[in-house]
Amino acid sequence: MKNNPKTPLEGIRMLDLGRYQAGPRCGLMFARMGAEVIKIESLNGDESRKNGPNVRGQSAYWVQYNSGKKSLAINLRTDKGKEVLKDLVKVSDIFLQNFRPGTIDIMGFGYQELKKLNPKIVMINVSAYGQYGPYHERVGFDPIGQAMGGLMSLTGFPGSPPTMTSFPLIDRITALHATIGALAALREREISGEGQAIDVCLADTGFTVNEIPISAYLGGGIVEERKGNGRGLNNAYQTADGWIYIAATNDAMWKRVCEAFEKPEWESDPRFSTRADRETNAAELEKGAAKWFMDRNTKEAEKYLSSFSIPCSAVNGVAAAASDPHLEEREVMVEVPDPVAGSMYVSGKTIKFSRTPMEVGTTPMIGEHTQEILSEILDYSQDQIEDLYGDSVVRTE
Repeated sequence: MKNNPKTPLEGIRMLDLGRYQAGPRCGLMFARMGAEVIKIESLNGDESRKNGPNVRGQSAYWVQYNSGKKSLAINLRTDKGKEVLKDLVKVSDIFLQNFRPGTIDIMGFGYQELKKLNPKIVMINVSAYGQYGPYHERVGFDPIGQAMGGLMSLTGFPGSPPTMTSFPLIDRITALHATIGALAALREREISGEGQAIDVCLADTGFTVNEIPISAYLGGGIVEERKGNGRGLNNAYQTADGWIYIAATNDAMWKRVCEAFEKPEWESDPRFSTRADRETNAAELEKGAAKWFMDRNTKEAEKYLSSFSIPCSAVNGVAAAASDPHLEEREVMVEVPDPVAGSMYVSGKTIKFSRTPMEVGTTPMIGEHTQEILSEILDYSQDQIEDLYGDSVVRTE
């Protein structure tokens, strides 16, 4: 590795056998931080290439989790295909997979086999319920984690049925757990000289996102109830032209709310002295707050309340969120060239480093980098490569 890397993870190579989101999004984070991430996909391509919505023929789902990666299209059902992957394991740092537990062992790439090929390899195992545990053989997706851990029971309004989040929260946090764990394993490897296996799962994440209510129940038998958008002045309010959300939770913020609303009587009223009091007597507060917001447009109210250091935001629809100046100035979404759509917007620089930049690349076609990987990384001769093509072991675009 160079003494002065251009990116935080320059020189790190990951083999990404992930599917859908929880695994591939971990690979995406490594790609953004400059690692060489090789997407291992079948000769027909990863199945999520077909997931909607589509933009000018390109899957928005696929590009979000695979932009900036290289593609090796290979048939791992063949002995020759497995030999290619074994050769790659020998020269790689991380092996990422999110098959059902036991599947990767059947394929011949369990951790015990990987470390024979490369003792320094870090293996990331992502699954629904973990590599061990009472449910490890079950199949699961993001909503199962929300349901199992109790989050779904607390999402929504009192009296409503269990409600899942509008986006796969569990998948994305599990991907971050995998990323953090792998970075820690790479750091530990510098000391021990050895790799190790990492086990993260959707079920674990489902419990950890609901950790406070679970802790309260285990410690004191306290059962949290659904609160909707909150109680008291911690809610969504309709304005003259939309909605605004205000999150004034503590007593210091409450004083600023009273000042902004020009309601000194609220501050002196014993019914509203503490947060618990305000929750108990929320109905009285809601009447005054609702009237105040209805007389103002959203941007006006947002600017005014922000001047009092009151946490608030317009409740943006997708179109409004997509045009917010924060998105462009902070490079949260970045437009990159795309081989199918011409260009696509992908998640961009979510971490800002002071010296080394994040890299946001384009999305590969099926097997786009097969030739490069075989010849430059594995140093296969052209005759060897042609044999693999001829036997339908690998594919290139």
